[in-house]
Amino acid sequence: MRTVALSVNGRPAAAPVAARTSLADYLRETLSLTGTHVGCEHGVCGACTVLIDGVPARSCITFAAACEGASVTTIEGLETDPVTDALRAAFSRHHGLQCGFCTPAMLVTARDIVTRLPDADEARIRAELSGNLCRCTGYVGIVAAIREVLAAPPAAPAPVERALGPVGARTPEPRTGPEAPSAQLAQPAPSGVAVEESDTDGAADIAAQDWDQVMKDGTRLAQSFTVAFPPSTVWRFFADAGRVAGCMPGARVSALGVTDGRRQSVRGEVRVKLGPIVGAFGGVAEIETDEAAMSGTVRGLGRDANSDSRARVVIRYDVADAGSGTPGGTRVDVTLAFLLSGTLAQIGRSGLVRDVADHVTRQFVRNLEAALSGTPAAAPDEGVLDAGAAARSVLGARLLRFFRRLFGRG
Repeated sequence: MRTVALSVNGRPAAAPVAARTSLADYLRETLSLTGTHVGCEHGVCGACTVLIDGVPARSCITFAAACEGASVTTIEGLETDPVTDALRAAFSRHHGLQCGFCTPAMLVTARDIVTRLPDADEARIRAELSGNLCRCTGYVGIVAAIREVLAAPPAAPAPVERALGPVGARTPEPRTGPEAPSAQLAQPAPSGVAVEESDTDGAADIAAQDWDQVMKDGTRLAQSFTVAFPPSTVWRFFADAGRVAGCMPGARVSALGVTDGRRQSVRGEVRVKLGPIVGAFGGVAEIETDEAAMSGTVRGLGRDANSDSRARVVIRYDVADAGSGTPGGTRVDVTLAFLLSGTLAQIGRSGLVRDVADHVTRQFVRNLEAALSGTPAAAPDEGVLDAGAAARSVLGARLLRFFRRLFGRG
């Protein structure tokens, strides 16, 4: 247990919490703020949406301990907010609620739309609402209510200073003193990602990031797989970033460069589809390799302009002989850590992320084996990683295993 101190609805709050206590449980059970509802507990339905430093976030997949020093606003804290007050009245006029379970979080998201996107049309409103599920209204009244308030918006309060950044992605204070890193590394880019004004190869952007933060605070995944090709062949393949990207669903390399004998710079894009939202993360990466150990580290950062979502990722891969299990084959171990901020970060800590990663890894391995053997990939990805389809596939497999166990067939 540790004591977490933060601001909730403008008032200081401090209480001991377990390391894995979610912000939603902290709000509901410790502070009795039950306007924050809990539905799926996977960050999918959006019923638990609150504001963290002024940015909508899924409180069911945000650890309370990660919000140390943050300013959290729940639906109770918006009681006298003029924008929310206008939205409540408009929701009532347009019949934008029925059972009411989704309504508190829907109002939080609607307020964000009104204050952040004053020129949003119906299509953009529906895209922004896609992370908040309503099983009653069909969204018609909700969209009409938001459009009405957008047409004559009341004055919004000043934005909250982002102590933690979007969705709790902490931007640490620069360290000083003898243990501080070099001046180039001590100051991360203000947004955490700086891809629009980068230099030719993006090296300065990469150097400006706090990669230790990604490893410490990011979501971590570990994957291993084997392929029936010798390690030297697989290592040579991994040395070609363009060919590797061709095996990864949704990835595309647009430019390559060499900074020195061990480092390669890459510029490209990763396209991810989440329901109606397609994120195109354009950015830069640096690949550092150790040929003697047959290992490499990738540090990448990117931004999706449409959703203002940002990503930082660190990937380490090790290539080795597979041993007696696959004679003449290769074992590849991959560890990944990533930090997301913005709209798409709301599902970044979902329990389904690991299962989706397994699904994507299997597809990557199939494409890798096809590329090594000189045959076409079995299933083209059409230039986008459909995370929603992967999640549905995972859920379907889970249900199948459940029913097999239930009826004694597995």
